[in-house]
Amino acid sequence: MLTIGKIVEDELKKYPFLEEALAEELVNLSAFARKLKPVVEKRLGRPVNEGAIIMAVKRMPLPLHLPVNHILRKFLSNMGEMTVRSDITDFTFANSSTLTASQGKLLETLNKHKDAVFSFSKGVNETTIVISSSLDNIVHEMFQDENLILKQTNLSTITLKLHMQNSRVIGLYYHIFKQLAWEGINIVEVISTTNEFTIIVGEDFVDKAFSILKRLKAPGME
Repeated sequence: MLTIGKIVEDELKKYPFLEEALAEELVNLSAFARKLKPVVEKRLGRPVNEGAIIMAVKRMPLPLHLPVNHILRKFLSNMGEMTVRSDITDFTFANSSTLTASQGKLLETLNKHKDAVFSFSKGVNETTIVISSSLDNIVHEMFQDENLILKQTNLSTITLKLHMQNSRVIGLYYHIFKQLAWEGINIVEVISTTNEFTIIVGEDFVDKAFSILKRLKAPGME
């Protein structure tokens, strides 16, 4: 049977940020009820009192903020070291039949630059190279015949070393991204391996982003 509570729950699942804001009592329930009223009435096929919607919200458990967050806080408090690297450039090229050969040449060159940052991610239609800005000229030279879609400079990377069980923790990346998004941090790229997670941000955001991620390691951090 379709109820007001079930409709409210369905709508909140579409907006996880809103669900957590309600749990933190950051949302005006009357305003929320007015916003949701047309949706509830349409699905029920009859008029609904705003008070009934407010009551449904108050009675509804918010699972994202209870057992899952408890596990996340415990996991993040045991997170390993964080590494920051500055002066990073992000290149995005269109995929082509010659791109792999250009990548091979670049890899050979990088043997002489052991301390350089380098990541190569191939998608369906494009490929991104994240590299130390000191090697920009080498990338331009070796990929001069490729179609450069976008180049972004003045970037920094923050790498988090994760526990080996991270792939079994529900909502880990969501929790990290949520904290950064709420603080207005724009993420340019994301790079991950099994036990490492790297975000790429503008140099103007790196200090703030580092502080946010460091807070996540503090026991009891919400």
